[in-house]
Amino acid sequence: MQKDSLAFLEKYLNNASPTGYEWEGQKLWMEYLKPYVDEFITDTYGTAVGVINPDAKYKVVIEGHADEISWYVNYITDEGLIYVIRNGGSDHMIAPSKRVNIHTDQGIVKGVFGWPAIHTRKGDNEETPKLDNICIDVGCTTKDEVEKLGVHVGCVITYPDKFFILNKDKFVCRGLDNRMGGFMIAEVARKLKENNIKLPFGLYITNSVQEEIGLRGAEMITARIMPNVAIVTDVCHDTTTPMIKKEKEGLTKMGDGPVISYAPAVQNKLRELLINTANEHKIPFQRMAASRMTGTDTDAFAYSNGGVASALISLPLRYMHTTVEMVHKSDVENVIELIYNSLLAIKDGDEFSYFD
Repeated sequence: MQKDSLAFLEKYLNNASPTGYEWEGQKLWMEYLKPYVDEFITDTYGTAVGVINPDAKYKVVIEGHADEISWYVNYITDEGLIYVIRNGGSDHMIAPSKRVNIHTDQGIVKGVFGWPAIHTRKGDNEETPKLDNICIDVGCTTKDEVEKLGVHVGCVITYPDKFFILNKDKFVCRGLDNRMGGFMIAEVARKLKENNIKLPFGLYITNSVQEEIGLRGAEMITARIMPNVAIVTDVCHDTTTPMIKKEKEGLTKMGDGPVISYAPAVQNKLRELLINTANEHKIPFQRMAASRMTGTDTDAFAYSNGGVASALISLPLRYMHTTVEMVHKSDVENVIELIYNSLLAIKDGDEFSYFD
């Protein structure tokens, strides 16, 4: 991984990109991607697409999503405490004692998720964090004081935790789900440019918004692009950490390579192209099965426009939807290699038909 790539990754991750408010991160992403594409497409809700060979009839998408989970201000008490609702799958269990940034028209307002001291929580029926008992303290004692800071119902709230590298090769930050995907597809575009690869089709490097609340950005942009093929990258669980049942979640491990999914939305012949590519180029990979749906933007692309051949490559991740999400550097590099080499194996006009 190049030094400038790592510098971009850190800058990109440290910028907040909550669902519905992704545009500042998208601007950073587009600026990085600009030397490697011919043009950009953007839509009303903030999805950004870098396009190579925009005039080509056959279209291939490589995709990640740009948004991170967050909170909304939902209610301000007369005593100046702030209750929240989720914006995406934010975890109430990790909130107590966390610092927060409340995004207002007047700038960032700092706050903390408070929690009663251990001394006051004695007994067998100790209460645990729930959505209706966690609240944010911004150092005010009245509702009016809070509102004078610019805080109101609807302000979005993110965690300020920053990117760092653990033990030389583990990337840690909030929001790796799934801005690592945006980073990896940008690196594929960089690699194509630097290797002077001339693709026989149009390539749409797509950073979709609003995945965390139901694949909404992908639903919108696939109707606009109308692709023939979509290779989606997202994260999946490293299931080797405590309290995860492998009998239910399967076995996928950080450091053991990209994870290729089996699911109804995954087009089998396209998936086999990924597997054959991995084997040919000696890229380590793992397998995962998903019941009914993948829960990723793969589903949105697959079932759009009368059916789009779609596949999913996942990045194993520890501690999903916390502020210490963790991935292995080698897995990141191998996802990039797998997508890159898979693009070189796709033929112009390939329908991936089961009936040929």
